[in-house]
Amino acid sequence: MNQEEHVKLLGLWGSPFSKRVEMVLKLKGIPYEYIEEDVYGNRSPMLLKYNPIHKKVPVLIHNGRSIAESLVIVEYIEDTWKTTHTILPQDPYERAMARFWAKYVDEKVMLAVKKACWGPESEREKEVKEAYEGLKCLEKELGDKLFFGGETIGFVDIAADFIGYWLGIFQEASGVTIMTAEEFPNLQRWSEDFVGNNFIKEVLPPKEKLVAVLKAMFGSVTSN
Repeated sequence: MNQEEHVKLLGLWGSPFSKRVEMVLKLKGIPYEYIEEDVYGNRSPMLLKYNPIHKKVPVLIHNGRSIAESLVIVEYIEDTWKTTHTILPQDPYERAMARFWAKYVDEKVMLAVKKACWGPESEREKEVKEAYEGLKCLEKELGDKLFFGGETIGFVDIAADFIGYWLGIFQEASGVTIMTAEEFPNLQRWSEDFVGNNFIKEVLPPKEKLVAVLKAMFGSVTSN
């Protein structure tokens, strides 16, 4: 059976986690069926069947078998479809470092950004500082490379999709500024190149819709 048959993705239109998987599928040229889930309302029987533990997206279904968690899915896709657009380096050390920085983005930077934008006001200054320092580490790690993965989009770039696109939207919706082009020139340049990639651009959600949804859900800090 052709490996590229029967690939389904259960996702959410505005989720950076869901979009990570779509980005990799697009970069590798893998045909797939996308199924939008209502994770805030009525979760579908399919979602409950294929991700009964967490009951959240994204979930990749390949030939009837399911994989959950965005970066786990990305690694599965990389291991299954090896012939097109390599996402992870072959060198064991470089591969380990890519996993390290991807984990850093998820557990350090993204979490701090969310708290800085919409966390308790009493903790906001601390969280803004933490998010800023986390981004500074990524700014240094990126350096003058085109992408975190070198000349092409790789594992860390995919993991950092939130910074490349969603961070600016979070800032606009909340009124909290963490990253500016002046203080983060490397990340700013990278964001433009990453978002400008045709395969990445194809799956990004509409900015105006995201801003409106975030404002409706959380409100703007500056309007409080």
